[in-house]
Amino acid sequence: MTYVPMTARSRVEDHRTATTLELFFDLCFVVAIAQAGQRLVHALAEGHPGSAVAGYGFVFFGVWWAWMNFTWFASAYDCDDVPYRVTTLVQIAGVLVYAAGVSRAFDANDWTVAVIGYLIMRVALTAQWLRAAAGESGAARTAALKYAAGLLLCQAGWVALLFAPDGWKRWLFLVLVVAELLVPVVAESGHQTPWHAHHIAERYGLFTIIVLGETIAASTVAVKSAIDEHEALGVLLPIAAGGLLIVFAAWWIYFAVPMHERLNSNREAIPWGYGHLLIFASGAAIGAGIEVAVEHAVGKAHISQVAANAAVTVPAAVFLLMVWLLHSRHFKNGAAQQLVLPVCAVAILACTWAGSYAVLYAGLVATAAVVVGTALSARTAEAAA
Repeated sequence: MTYVPMTARSRVEDHRTATTLELFFDLCFVVAIAQAGQRLVHALAEGHPGSAVAGYGFVFFGVWWAWMNFTWFASAYDCDDVPYRVTTLVQIAGVLVYAAGVSRAFDANDWTVAVIGYLIMRVALTAQWLRAAAGESGAARTAALKYAAGLLLCQAGWVALLFAPDGWKRWLFLVLVVAELLVPVVAESGHQTPWHAHHIAERYGLFTIIVLGETIAASTVAVKSAIDEHEALGVLLPIAAGGLLIVFAAWWIYFAVPMHERLNSNREAIPWGYGHLLIFASGAAIGAGIEVAVEHAVGKAHISQVAANAAVTVPAAVFLLMVWLLHSRHFKNGAAQQLVLPVCAVAILACTWAGSYAVLYAGLVATAAVVVGTALSARTAEAAA
């Protein structure tokens, strides 16, 4: 369609699924995620865990927040006409510019290119919200205008960040993060935008697949490069096998429950949506950790065995804990089911001190979480029948 008025979509629309444009939008984020992961690997391998985690957190927030803003807007107002498609493609261009600036932001605290990319994305999204406001009235119009105003104010803050002294930038970054997170809370205080619960759950699931797929790709390249250069198959096979088991288990556990059934209002949706920052970031970080473990195994990373192991076990444990907190605990019956993921997360952390087989042991623990959880669920279902 060339042009249609942008009006709210129904929250109970049947057969609502992700569009090809949304899938294309997600795919372009792979570039930014890969850039963030590469910088994380480099910093961890150099023995700078503090700056590695901080830098990764900063740049990944930008990736996640840009994706999240588009996703929730599209769930409520996707009209799929030419202006909507063109504006979305402009946002994709901004994502690619942001990705190009990730290394400078991570390594040198230079946010110029990243903020330019962010500016492109946010101007396009602001235009979308203004268009939505033009098609709405009453409280819905007010909410759309609040979103547009909040985006403009926050973007002005990001531009101002470029002119702040280097020592202040990361502290001001945290202030702007809080401001960004408050925009939806304030904008929707008087009116809930008509996002679609099943559509949102699917979109988040698809992005989880993106980050887990990036983990598999990163770890595969790391193992291949190490084998080509060192032929150290004996030390690499346990890492590769353990990493694969962790990713398989992560996928299984995330998609084990129908999360859309709990997304009834903003009271559930906002904490759930925000909490996914840690799910996405930890999921992508598992791949970076496997790369670090591979580099250590072949003598490229001059860090301790424990530090190399922690690069995998810590994000894996965080992933399991966050999936339990946001998803699984709402569908578990009894203490035994509730304890499976938290206990396995602690056990994975304990694998950090298991020497050169730590990643394999962590993978086996993650697999055990799937097996035990599935068996307990089946037993509960049989008892209920």
